[in-house]
Amino acid sequence: MKKLLVKILSLSVVVTLFSCGGKEKKTETTTVEAAPTPALTIEKPQLTFGFIKLTDMAPLAIAKEKGFFEDEGLFVSVEAQSNWKNILDRVIDGQLDGSHMLAGQPIAAGAGFGRQAELVTPYSMDLNGNGITVSNDVWSKMKPNIPADDSGKPIHPISAESLKPVITEYKNEGKPFKMGMVFPVSTHNYEIRYWLAASGIHPGMYTKENIQGQVDAEVLLSVTPPPQMPATLESGTIYGYCVGEPWNQQAVFKGIGVPVTTNYDIWKNNPEKVFVMTKEFVEKYPNTAVAVTKALIRAGKWLDTEGNRQEAVEILSRPEYVGAPVEVLANSMTGTFEFEKGDKRSMPDFNVFYRYDATYPFYSDAVWFLTQMRRWGQIPESKPAEWYAEKAKEIYRPDIWLKAANMLVEEGKLTADEIPSTDGYKPATTDFIDGNKYDGKDPIGYINSFKIGNKDK
Repeated sequence: MKKLLVKILSLSVVVTLFSCGGKEKKTETTTVEAAPTPALTIEKPQLTFGFIKLTDMAPLAIAKEKGFFEDEGLFVSVEAQSNWKNILDRVIDGQLDGSHMLAGQPIAAGAGFGRQAELVTPYSMDLNGNGITVSNDVWSKMKPNIPADDSGKPIHPISAESLKPVITEYKNEGKPFKMGMVFPVSTHNYEIRYWLAASGIHPGMYTKENIQGQVDAEVLLSVTPPPQMPATLESGTIYGYCVGEPWNQQAVFKGIGVPVTTNYDIWKNNPEKVFVMTKEFVEKYPNTAVAVTKALIRAGKWLDTEGNRQEAVEILSRPEYVGAPVEVLANSMTGTFEFEKGDKRSMPDFNVFYRYDATYPFYSDAVWFLTQMRRWGQIPESKPAEWYAEKAKEIYRPDIWLKAANMLVEEGKLTADEIPSTDGYKPATTDFIDGNKYDGKDPIGYINSFKIGNKDK
């Protein structure tokens, strides 16, 4: 086992100079000492973490394969899970020590929607990384409604306005328009809802009686596990979906569908997955939690260091990780994204694992998810603005992140300027497909700014 030790580097340089007569000798000695870092006593070195087969699980794979966990005195097993509910249950029940998880899962658990538990997020795994794909039939009917450039290619971003007449056509044929997303509290659910509602298409409301979220829906959204998305689309069970990679690019590769937008265009540099442990775990094993976070921060930085993505793709292609073909994974992971077959565009920020302070757990990110839960009825009653801030601070734990990052600075693995100067809230932004303004410190105003969805006093 590698252990974290206080390291002192001593360098002695002996320079021997002789005069022309060979009588004079001069010796110089220089000693350089690295800043000592207090060693963490690891309370629980053997750990098991879960993940779903998506490219954004990459920090876990890299932390393991590049030895970052081992550097912290951790022996980690990383195990694929069948679906997001299974992951949530196994973390809560203690069968997993932590997991790659949807950003909305720990937030929903703390807010009282679905299974309730005290979960914490010390590390944000990535930004962006999702897309919305439709079947070939739907695309053929959408495309005439989309402006084209001089070469005949669709102009992006593509709004859901082009989908409206297709929904009407399906309805007139007696076919409810069905689309898939990966989980009720997933970023994907809120992103596809945002995209539809921004063009005036109602994606449905959640009520006590309708936990599927389909009240007043013009598009019926249902849950499908990510790896099953392409096959479900191909079978005609759904006509489109929102999912992470590589399952949008897989539809292109198989010739069964066309991605029409990415979540980068829906909300530029949005948070996506997080790493989650129980509150009980981090209180019982605080040093272990910090050590895990240190390894993951290093993995995120490695992933966003130029020249490393191709190696990452090869690692992720292994069956024990994502298990998709290298060429499919490389489409998005190496800075491009393919829409209609042959329409490959540069998207250097499609997958971000470290840049733009991606790994820091911002309170404002948690608040955004809470506003969407309230907007669509998953939180059934109005809450004061203070409640949103309190919930965010219960679940998102930048204190753990900061302890880990500061140790990495002391060890020379990060620089001080890589630690954001923040109160935990990002500046207000209008980087959404509809240009709407989001300020994490004004959740009520944000909820009330939408035409479709709940309104609060």
